[in-house]
Amino acid sequence: MQSEDLQDSGRRDYLSPLGRLDPTVVRLPGITTQSGYTFPYIELSYLTIGKLSPAKDNAILICHALSGNAQVAGMMESGKPGWWDFHVGPGKTIDTNHFFVICSNVIGGCNGSTGPGSIDPQTGQPYGMSFPPVTIRDMAAAQVKLLDHLGVDKLFAVTGGSMGGMQALVWATEYTERVRCCIPIASCMAHSAMQIAFNEVGRQAITSDPNWRGGAYYGKARPEHGLAVARMVGHVTYLSEFSMHQKFGRKLQKAASNEDMFPQYSVESYLQHQGESFVRRFDPNAYLYITKALDNFDLLEGRAPEELLRDLKARFLVISFESDWLYPPSQSREMVRALNRSNAVVTYTNLETPYGHDSFLIQNPDFTRVLQNFLNTEYDSVSRQALV
Repeated sequence: MQSEDLQDSGRRDYLSPLGRLDPTVVRLPGITTQSGYTFPYIELSYLTIGKLSPAKDNAILICHALSGNAQVAGMMESGKPGWWDFHVGPGKTIDTNHFFVICSNVIGGCNGSTGPGSIDPQTGQPYGMSFPPVTIRDMAAAQVKLLDHLGVDKLFAVTGGSMGGMQALVWATEYTERVRCCIPIASCMAHSAMQIAFNEVGRQAITSDPNWRGGAYYGKARPEHGLAVARMVGHVTYLSEFSMHQKFGRKLQKAASNEDMFPQYSVESYLQHQGESFVRRFDPNAYLYITKALDNFDLLEGRAPEELLRDLKARFLVISFESDWLYPPSQSREMVRALNRSNAVVTYTNLETPYGHDSFLIQNPDFTRVLQNFLNTEYDSVSRQALV
């Protein structure tokens, strides 16, 4: 089992068949956020894999989760593989011999896209906490600018897990003519109180760090301890009791000694490693903004499903995992019921894989089979229609 994503796993024995791939950063026309702030321009970091067909009917937009970025597959400069390399590439779940894959780092992020650490053109200084609030809908609006830049008018599919699933839902509901298939994975239409609570604990860990300085830490010591604790808390929610017992149990990393009166358990060492590796690649302010975007997302926004979802054109595959207690299957079933009430075409699968929320990020034969079969069946249908 891999831990949350390949980028954080520390593995260097795995080599992607795609080889080294580097995201591109492009400057695009600005957007006006839901909060009313207008960017004169935005920058997005993105990666494309495969070739766009002459009919431009094979593009798949993959939307990343909280800790992800544009590096969906291929090897990075660090020697680590992209976060979904198990599933994206030639002959894989999302077969880049057939599909043109697009993945971009979200606006508000910290991996090449416009975010709190970017330079504010009005001040010449990093935005910090003067960066405007961003929403999941703002993230999708920025992706629209990217697709326009790439000349992709319609997506064969849009998919993603967790926060990526929320972006996929926005695409299907707000850009109805531009999406054929929507595949939200281990996601929801709105966060529960528990999900908000876990994110708030992480935010408090960051803002309580003396080095946070109200978000004005750029060029100074960063609030790394707070971000590491936030990551540790979050990482516990990505796993399941089964996976933690299987991987760690009560194994000791080191016994008590004269220097350290308490023993250290393997799970403690693992979480500390996850926190330490995360701070090297993530901006604490971006963590604050993105978790707030997650908590504030509400697909329906108080409207009846029949009102919001009545004009849907996309065909849906909704996937959940029985052992996922962070985004439990009940939230996916709620989503499916709302789609069914609007007469959308929906396939729902709840997989019994025991690895918790991480189940969509690891090597997972059941998940591979369901996603691959759906994509291949839908693409065969597109190909047959083109011959008529």
